[in-house]
Amino acid sequence: MAEIVLKRLAHTYSANPQSPEDYAIRQMEHVWHQGGAYALLGPSGCGKSTLLNIISGLLEPSEGDVLFDGQRVNELPPEERNIAQVFQFPVIYDTMTVFDNLAFPLRNINVPHHRITPKVEEVADILELTPLLKRKAKGLTADEKQKVSMGRGLVRDDVSAILFDEPLTVIDPQLKWKLRRKLKEIHQRFNITMIYVTHDQLEASTFADKIAVMYDGQVVQFGTPQELFETPAHTFVGYFIGSPGMNFLNVRHHAGEIMFGEMSLPMPTRFVEAIANTDSANVKIGIRPEFVSVHADKRDDALPARKCQVQDLGTYSIVTFELGGQTFKARLAEGHPDFGDDIHVTFDPDQLGLFVDDYRVEVQA
Repeated sequence: MAEIVLKRLAHTYSANPQSPEDYAIRQMEHVWHQGGAYALLGPSGCGKSTLLNIISGLLEPSEGDVLFDGQRVNELPPEERNIAQVFQFPVIYDTMTVFDNLAFPLRNINVPHHRITPKVEEVADILELTPLLKRKAKGLTADEKQKVSMGRGLVRDDVSAILFDEPLTVIDPQLKWKLRRKLKEIHQRFNITMIYVTHDQLEASTFADKIAVMYDGQVVQFGTPQELFETPAHTFVGYFIGSPGMNFLNVRHHAGEIMFGEMSLPMPTRFVEAIANTDSANVKIGIRPEFVSVHADKRDDALPARKCQVQDLGTYSIVTFELGGQTFKARLAEGHPDFGDDIHVTFDPDQLGLFVDDYRVEVQA
């Protein structure tokens, strides 16, 4: 097991980078603590796989250092880092049996034969591969092959960390939840540092104790699933986490009021003061759909809006509405009152977030 530290790390594929936009990974500082279960979450192209490949040694960073337990490993190849990596598509030997595939990493480091069989059988039992141990890998399904690939990463006792690069992409959707829970059980059992790359927030929150959200080559927030939902540090986190994501209203201060377009928004005094004191033109108010209320009748502090669509999803409904020429979402519990096309909406003042230049600003109560 290892503590992995990224120190002033940056990476570019450009021979002559001129601006931050030329970097796949913008300069960052980050720590993956020993024994943690982490997810690296973000959309395609944000730098997740590049960062994982730098940690594993498949890529050498353009700038900065990778430290394992305080030792710089930038130039060390993967085999000298004691890293196990599970890729998006299974990496196994089709001509070998499942047993031999699982045993291969142990034989490669000259583990005595009498220790190999018990370890292989232990991992096979955890991954429910025991009935397949004598079968050739060529005849396995994609799900089974990926479980073998995972087992090859888990079979060694000396690994510093296991890195998973979107390992459930080829897995049948019905088995994904089961395998995520299985990986969580394995982590709790062996206490190995695990980093799980995914673009799926459900996968991330099911597996990880803490999630690093990546956007545009940077980790914009590192926290628990609850922290990412309740206090997103960046507008991207607010938008990306949640179903649906956070609503954002571009606002400005004018004559003691907070304006959204030509509409005056009822805001707590502390928000009015905070927005009045910022010099930025990029100021947003964020509110999650869960904390938007929809009313059929006009009432104090309610904003007039126009219903666009209602999606009944069983235990809740998603209402899409137009406000000030833009569309927003409200998430309403089952059994909510009926309303027509002309509606009135209110925002829970205790659940508002203020974002300046896309980063969250704490507003003192």
